[in-house]
Amino acid sequence: MNGAVSQHGSSRPRVAVVTGGSGGIGGAVARRLAADGTAVVVHYAGSAAKAEAVVKSVTVAGGTAVALPGDVADPTEMTGLFDAVEERFGGVDVVVNTAGIMLLAPLAEMELEAFDRMHRVNVRGTFVVSRLAARRLRPGGALINFSTSVTRLQQPGYGGYAATKGAVEAMTLILARELRGRDVTVNAVAPGPTATPLFVEGKSDELIARIAAAAPLERLGTPEDIAETVSFLAGPAGRWINGQVLFSNGGIA
Repeated sequence: MNGAVSQHGSSRPRVAVVTGGSGGIGGAVARRLAADGTAVVVHYAGSAAKAEAVVKSVTVAGGTAVALPGDVADPTEMTGLFDAVEERFGGVDVVVNTAGIMLLAPLAEMELEAFDRMHRVNVRGTFVVSRLAARRLRPGGALINFSTSVTRLQQPGYGGYAATKGAVEAMTLILARELRGRDVTVNAVAPGPTATPLFVEGKSDELIARIAAAAPLERLGTPEDIAETVSFLAGPAGRWINGQVLFSNGGIA
């Protein structure tokens, strides 16, 4: 893969940083981008073993991947991560922000500490990484942030979480306009219910079946479904998509 010609005619491989790359969606994104010939940096915050498992799955398939740790909300740590990526690979072409947490409760009952935790990772973390991406992405690059279809579904219990993702959408759409002339696209992906361990945890089979039936396609999304959307936005076919939120949800919203 290292000798592959990039989509922009260069002999150098494209390089992607995937935050939250040890998670269900993040891991699928890392594997999909690697299959496209991209060298992938699998970022993780707490699960080195899961990140290394993603790296192994990429390398076994013939791709290039490394795992690097960092707190997405800490500008010093994330600057260090970007420095390490540039030193190892020469630059960054794609940044995908899958890192995020979801804590659910009705607004009247949600603890402020829970809201602050989500805000720190989902909003501040996206801001810190997006700012670095805006400064460092090479021409032809792509920044892909993550929102949620709950911003349209307005489901009770999701108010605090959806509020953080509304902030992510606002930052994403404005940053796309601020990067005029840079040849860098900025978009957000908004998944619907997706069959990840995080989604399944704590839900009964009956509830999962009911959620799956809500979409016209009558199934849950898979991490691979979401990864295909990211691959499109990161690749040559998605270059004319900029400043958009793509709802990858099977028509549920």
